[in-house]
Amino acid sequence: MSFKFMDVIVEDTFAEAFPMYATRLLITASTRKWAYIAASKATGFGTSVIGSPGECGIEAFISPNLTPDQRPGIYIQIYHNDLASLKFVTLSRVGQCILTCPTTALFNGLPKIKRKMSLGGAIAKFGDGFEKKDTLYGRSVWRIPVMEGEFIIEDSVGVVKGVAGGNILILAKNSEAGLEAAERAVRAIKRHVRGVITPFPGGIVRSGSKVGSLKYPKLRATTNHLYCPVLKGVVKETRVPENVNSVYEIVINGLRKDYVVKAMGVAVKAAALVPGVVLITAGNYGGKLGPYHIYLKEALEASRDIDVKPC
Repeated sequence: MSFKFMDVIVEDTFAEAFPMYATRLLITASTRKWAYIAASKATGFGTSVIGSPGECGIEAFISPNLTPDQRPGIYIQIYHNDLASLKFVTLSRVGQCILTCPTTALFNGLPKIKRKMSLGGAIAKFGDGFEKKDTLYGRSVWRIPVMEGEFIIEDSVGVVKGVAGGNILILAKNSEAGLEAAERAVRAIKRHVRGVITPFPGGIVRSGSKVGSLKYPKLRATTNHLYCPVLKGVVKETRVPENVNSVYEIVINGLRKDYVVKAMGVAVKAAALVPGVVLITAGNYGGKLGPYHIYLKEALEASRDIDVKPC
């Protein structure tokens, strides 16, 4: 089953998403440049828990008018399957990539969430006994002496049960059209939807995977052969139409399911604007992987009031 959206065929199917624990951190710095450098370092090697130590990404830049210390800020999100691993990964990334970065401070990006994860106290031990607990900007923080001056870090950060693995697949006539559509989809998500990240490089996946392997039983995941254009003449059950020669995937994690649903809809609308896009669908495993089944029709309906323009 499928339906037409603009001039593109959209399969009437669903993305299969699953729960993961998530935290949201607010990095501030003296300039937008240094906030971004800290955020990009802290979210590196964070594409998928299949092989990365946590899934991470940059959410959005934040105006100095909206940050506790009135400096430029940026939200990042970190995801993991269990709380202990989430804490370990978060501590590692904060300690190695944010504490070390010039002029940064770190605050809780989920101040209204009741479930908390202790963070500042552990990082504060870097102060070797010279650290001090204090209250700044109405928040409980640690002041850690460093050679530059002080690193300010909030004592605890919020944790939520987020939703990971929302996705769309863009099938195009060639790689140029497919990549342009994927880039537009990621830009539209960042412009129109808060509370989500696209954790893969540039927000785009060229190597969508399936669970397990047909040949190598010890592997957790292998190439999604059904959507590999070069295998059209090899795989009998291929899902790649004859006129498609490139497939890109956008994976979306969010702090709430409705954020992910809206982001998927925005992505579909942006990708459909690109000439050469033939089909848009979503990846699932027949409902066996995750409890959240996000239909593309539902996603488009959730984003119906968002005007996605060519960009």
